[in-house]
Amino acid sequence: MNKSKLEYIWLDGYKPTQSLRSKTLIKSNFSGKLDDCPMWSFDGSSTQQAEGNASDCLLKPVVIYPDPDRSNGYLVMNEVLNADATPHESNGRATINDDDNDFWFGFEQEYFLWNPDTNLPLGFPTNGYPSPQGQYYCSVGSENTFGRDCVEEHLDQCLEAGINVEGINAEVATGQWEYQIFAKGAKDAGDQVWIARYLAERNAEKYGLSINLHPKPIKGDWNGSGMHANFSNNILRTCGDEKVFNKICDEFGKNIKKHITVYGADNDQRLTGAHETQSINQFSYGVSDRGASIRIPIGTLEDGWKGRLEDRRPSSNGDPYKIASIIISTTKAAL
Repeated sequence: MNKSKLEYIWLDGYKPTQSLRSKTLIKSNFSGKLDDCPMWSFDGSSTQQAEGNASDCLLKPVVIYPDPDRSNGYLVMNEVLNADATPHESNGRATINDDDNDFWFGFEQEYFLWNPDTNLPLGFPTNGYPSPQGQYYCSVGSENTFGRDCVEEHLDQCLEAGINVEGINAEVATGQWEYQIFAKGAKDAGDQVWIARYLAERNAEKYGLSINLHPKPIKGDWNGSGMHANFSNNILRTCGDEKVFNKICDEFGKNIKKHITVYGADNDQRLTGAHETQSINQFSYGVSDRGASIRIPIGTLEDGWKGRLEDRRPSSNGDPYKIASIIISTTKAAL
C-alpha cells in the first residue's frame, strides 16, 4: 500500500513571538493535492492555544509543498481554528483581507546561525569577540564565512519544495545570513516565509545548530536582524507619479505604533537609529536611504516612479502574515 508522510505545520500561541509546531500524518494512496489533506486536531493546551478542559484546536490545511527531505513526503501549512471552526486568535493569516494577487511582497529574512553549546553566533569565539563586522558581508573564506554548508543545503531544500527564494547572502555580522522570498499575494508570501523558516530550523538540527530570529541577539556594535518588507500593488507598479509614493509613505508615518505593534517583539533593541535603522519612535523615508523607515529603491525612481517601496522596520522574528496585512490596509487607506 502506498503511504505518504504529511507534515502538518502550524504556529503556536506563545507570546510575544510564536513558534512553529508540526506533527506527521500518514495517509494511504495520497493524491498529493491540498483537497486530499483532511482537517486535523491537536492539543492546544500544550501550545498555549487552549485550556486543558477544552483542549482541541483544529488544523485547516491551506497550502501543500513537496518535502525535500523525506521520500513520499509533503509539507502542509495550516491555519489554526477554534473547535467551532472560527479562526483562533493566534491565526495571523486570517487577518489578511486581500485575497487577490494585486499586492506583491518580497521579504528579506535575516537570521543568525546559532551555536547552542556556546549560546553565541556561529563563528564567535567562546571568549571575547571576532573581528569587527564589515568583512563578513557577502564574504568568502573560512575566516569570514561560517555555516555555508548548512545555508546551501537550506537553499536547495527551499527550491526543491517550490519556495520562490530569489537569493541568499552572508550578512554584516559574524554568522548572520539572509534569504529573500518573493510572492504575488500576501497569504502566499506568508506561507512561503513560514515554510522556509520551518525548513531552516529542521535542517539546522542536522548540524547541531539553531536559527536565531531575535532582532538583536548580540548587543553592542553589531547589526541586528530584520525582515525588510518590499511591497507594491498595481498602482505603485504603473502610476509614474512621485506624489503617489509620497502619499503612501506619509500615511505610514501617521500609523507608526500600529505598524510597530505587529513588526516583531524586541524590535526596540534593533531600531535605534544606528546600524542601518531609523529610531523606532521616528519615521522617515527617502530614495536609497537605508537609515530610513521606508526606503524608496533607486530602481523605482529610475523607472519613472514605477515600482516598489521597502519598509525596513519589520524584525526578523515578525509574522509575515500580520506584517503584510497591516501594509495592505495602510496602503489602501492612502489611496
